[in-house]
Amino acid sequence: MTVKVYGPTYASPKRVLMCLIEKEIDFEVVLLDIFKGDHKDPEFLKLQPFGQLPLVQDGDYTLYESRAIIRYYAEKYKSQGTDLLGKTIEDRGLVEQWLEVEAQHFHPPIYDLVLHVLFAPVLGTPSDAKVIRESEEKLGKVLDIYEDRLSKSKYLAGDFFSLADLSHLPFGHYLMNQMKKGYMVRDRKHVSAWWDDISNRPSWNRVLQLYQYPI
Repeated sequence: MTVKVYGPTYASPKRVLMCLIEKEIDFEVVLLDIFKGDHKDPEFLKLQPFGQLPLVQDGDYTLYESRAIIRYYAEKYKSQGTDLLGKTIEDRGLVEQWLEVEAQHFHPPIYDLVLHVLFAPVLGTPSDAKVIRESEEKLGKVLDIYEDRLSKSKYLAGDFFSLADLSHLPFGHYLMNQMKKGYMVRDRKHVSAWWDDISNRPSWNRVLQLYQYPI
């Protein structure tokens, strides 16, 4: 069964696409343009009542929220492709811990940066310099914690690449490229080495080649 992924050009769906590639799962994509309001179309809202991306359809099974999706496929196809959950229950605990760190601590400030630095000009809304400054400060503190962790461990959950690392790539790409704030990573030796490692995986390069960011 081929997995159908909605909205492949946006950041969070790329989290799903990379997971599917790592797990060697066939997929097809459905292009949506949020700038044209495709995510608010009544037919799409029947599938995703919050009008957000990504959404996957796997036969009769529909699932949304990118981190829920990658957890689902990493577990369902655990014996196939890259093991993104670890070999022991302790490994899995650390994967879940750092995946939550990404969702609760890394994502909020970087999302605010993307919203105010990149999307506000396109949407014609004002950027808030105070929010930008505070978000960068918050993100810097998170990256300091990552620097300490990655000085002791090659990847966030241990010596293996996992969902916890993968989940950072879509918005980390904005930080390193479109927002031109790569110094936040480069100023931290171990974070920088980790970023170079995960961002050079063939699966991520394939995602970037196939589905460019809209901004």
